Amino acid sequence: MSIRQFQSIILNWYTKNGRHALPWRKTRNSYRILVSEIMLQQTQVDRVIRKYKEFLRAFPTPKALATASVQDLLKVWKGLGYNRRALNLQRAAQKIVHDFKGVFPKSIADIESLPGVGPYTARAVSAFAFNAPVAFIETNIRRIFIHFFFGNKKTVSDVDILPMVQKALWEKDPHQWYSALMDYGALAMKDINNPNRKSRHYTRQSRFEGSRRYARAKMLDYIMTRKSANLVLLHEYSLNDSFLEKYRSKESIRGILSDLAREGFIEIEDRKKTNTTNYKLKATSS
Repeated sequence: MSIRQFQSIILNWYTKNGRHALPWRKTRNSYRILVSEIMLQQTQVDRVIRKYKEFLRAFPTPKALATASVQDLLKVWKGLGYNRRALNLQRAAQKIVHDFKGVFPKSIADIESLPGVGPYTARAVSAFAFNAPVAFIETNIRRIFIHFFFGNKKTVSDVDILPMVQKALWEKDPHQWYSALMDYGALAMKDINNPNRKSRHYTRQSRFEGSRRYARAKMLDYIMTRKSANLVLLHEYSLNDSFLEKYRSKESIRGILSDLAREGFIEIEDRKKTNTTNYKLKATSS
């Protein structure tokens, strides 16, 4: 198949079947596109749509997000999971405000310097916000290129795929091209045997319930709801949740709380008079 034929298949399908109404497709605002890209990491589109709108109502600008309390941030983020993304997004907003004087950076290097932003996200933001002709790979793009160009190979690396992504890039409108690719991979190919199983980068997402990530989320939610907590209260709370069985020892809870404090979610307050340690949300992630 020629590149021109491939482009025609993707773009013609997108014209008729694409998700043109997605809210982040209707904007070129780089901050809003960054918010959508961070939210869409490992999260289904349907769950993101409502939260994206809610988040931008609460934090319409980088400055509004940069100065928000952790309590308010996590309250709005609740339901999306992977809370670290929310904290990194706030830190990215703080860097935009402080280091870039409130102006969203345009170069790939500067975008990638934002906390929580890796090579894929930096290039996706650049393509969707600035219509930059940059090549990048995510799960739907990988699925398409393996299916169309690497069907006879048993294993495929992103090193093999990326040059084809660059070669096939529709430089006339990268924003539309990548929207089309992502929708084609997510919708047009949903009923075929997943080509990504041939990828050397393919992994199955582990079960959330009963995982350490689940325990972290539950402990953080408990502290957020009650403003503060101590080890005794968190241990008692864990006894009522069967999924916390592996993490209900006081040693395990201490380890989780230590991680949450190190990452900037909570702060530890030693109370000498009562000889107890209290845990509460930090004011901001800075």
